[in-house]
Amino acid sequence: MHVKVLLIREVPGLGIPGDVVDVKDGHARNYLFPQKLAVPPTAHAMARFAKLRAQYKTELADRRTRAQALAEKLAGAEFVFPRRVHDEDKLYAAVRPADLARAIEERFGEKIDPDRIRMGAVEALGEYPAEITLYEDITATVMVKVEAAA
Repeated sequence: MHVKVLLIREVPGLGIPGDVVDVKDGHARNYLFPQKLAVPPTAHAMARFAKLRAQYKTELADRRTRAQALAEKLAGAEFVFPRRVHDEDKLYAAVRPADLARAIEERFGEKIDPDRIRMGAVEALGEYPAEITLYEDITATVMVKVEAAA
């Protein structure tokens, strides 16, 4: 059996706040309602969440604009990491996505979750590309350059 619910939070794969969606009765009763992700779609609730929906859409548009601006700033940026090396130019400490996220925050003042950075652990000297997913379909590619520390 299916029921209609009014989403009050974003639910991936289902909708955004203010959407009225059709879900299975058990999903609504056992997950959406207890987790406070949805409420029954009464006239009062619909009016209350119409304003929330408008704010949410404005916020999404703002997120996209900010992500696009950051992608333009990051495009082609190079981040240099000096590291101590041992035989055959192997690094004592690898350069990881968390290191790149910290460097981006220091240079541009923007926090980026290391999980959004696609690069392997860099364990040797050289230049490596790193792809950063900023928002849905907006990405930026930066260069990670690892040099021997003096």
